[in-house]
Amino acid sequence: MADGNDDDNLMQADEDPEDDDDDEVEDEEEEEEIVDLGELVDIELASPSKDFDRIVPAERSGHVAVADGNCMYVWGGYKNTQASGNYDFYLPRNEIWIYDMETGRWRKRFTEGDMPPSMSGSCAVCVDGVLYLFGGHHARGNTNRFYLLPLRSSGVLRWEKMRDLAGLPPSCKDKLGCWVYRNKLIFFGGYGYVPVGNHRGTFEYDESSFWAHSAARGWNNHIHILDLETNAWSQPETTGNPPSPRAAHACATLGNCGYVFGGRYRESRLNDLYRINLNTWEWRELIVSQQQCPVGRSWHSLIPVSQDSLFLFGGFTTDKQPLSDAWLYCISRNEWKPFKHNHMENPRLWHTACASKEGEVFVFGGCANNLLSHQPAAHSNEVLIFTVQPKSLLRLCLEMVIHFKEILASSWDCLPKDLLRNISHRAGSNNVLGS
Repeated sequence: MADGNDDDNLMQADEDPEDDDDDEVEDEEEEEEIVDLGELVDIELASPSKDFDRIVPAERSGHVAVADGNCMYVWGGYKNTQASGNYDFYLPRNEIWIYDMETGRWRKRFTEGDMPPSMSGSCAVCVDGVLYLFGGHHARGNTNRFYLLPLRSSGVLRWEKMRDLAGLPPSCKDKLGCWVYRNKLIFFGGYGYVPVGNHRGTFEYDESSFWAHSAARGWNNHIHILDLETNAWSQPETTGNPPSPRAAHACATLGNCGYVFGGRYRESRLNDLYRINLNTWEWRELIVSQQQCPVGRSWHSLIPVSQDSLFLFGGFTTDKQPLSDAWLYCISRNEWKPFKHNHMENPRLWHTACASKEGEVFVFGGCANNLLSHQPAAHSNEVLIFTVQPKSLLRLCLEMVIHFKEILASSWDCLPKDLLRNISHRAGSNNVLGS
């Protein structure tokens, strides 16, 4: 699955039964840079029954993850299967995995309602306890459908498809980025079908897609805003020097500014950094004069970790090498600094990253090898934890109590019930690699 033209030949779990909408172009197959896994199989593929009893989610890449409170919510993506030959398949659309960032425990909830099809490369954010999901790629092609899922419901988690949105929506695409600002979702870039209508910005064809049996596709640098109060799409008039069209880039929001780093444009994976003022819509390229800075990459993650810094991890180079390096970008100094950690032997691309209130970054899933080779993809279901801020005194004490549990366990019953529950859960957590 390439960061420009990917997702071909995937088997889909629990396929969306509804027909294409008028505002969406969806083709049954597309030319891809990568994996030739045989013909695309557009069928309903139930997840193996044994997976429903697992205490951790299946390995995956191309999924989405958002944080709300102390929890990280994971949906979608795809994995390998040997069920019907050497295929990848999309993971079930009716399940969402919830990771407690305090205790390190997973749980699974099933969803109902007007569910999105199983997809990869979608864009998801969380605003006031609601997960918003846009775009992506499923078994019949790219989409520009929009869904929401309230996460704080004590009952059934129920998907809703957002209908009757005013204005011109983004084109059908995947591997785009998003900034959240003042109750607005601001989408940038991506890879997908030729836009229909007057979209501000640039669309550039991917010539390799001309040979496909589906509609031609390419990269863009369009910006589309969805106002959550009016349910209306709009496009800003930007000034300054905008980034080139790109996909599989990473976006982050800090204050009134949106940041975008890297991504793929044609045959290059970029290492440029741009900032856009979300009040004035002025673009500015942040040129770093220092020699030490991240190499060009796509399929990486970028996330705010303080009021003055962004955390960058992993990705995929122009030379098709998976990355395990991490960097901190200091906004006030316009400076990159390498971040030392214990996961250098755990490269990841097309993973997700969420930040906790404790100053930690939780990286989940992704692929550990060259996704474009003909070897089986090394998808992961591990959680990599990066401590980028000093831990609280309470957190340090809890970790010491667990570390010396052989000595202290006999006294745990003396602790308050909430602390005892926290320690018990942490002591029994699994599938977590801490930095």
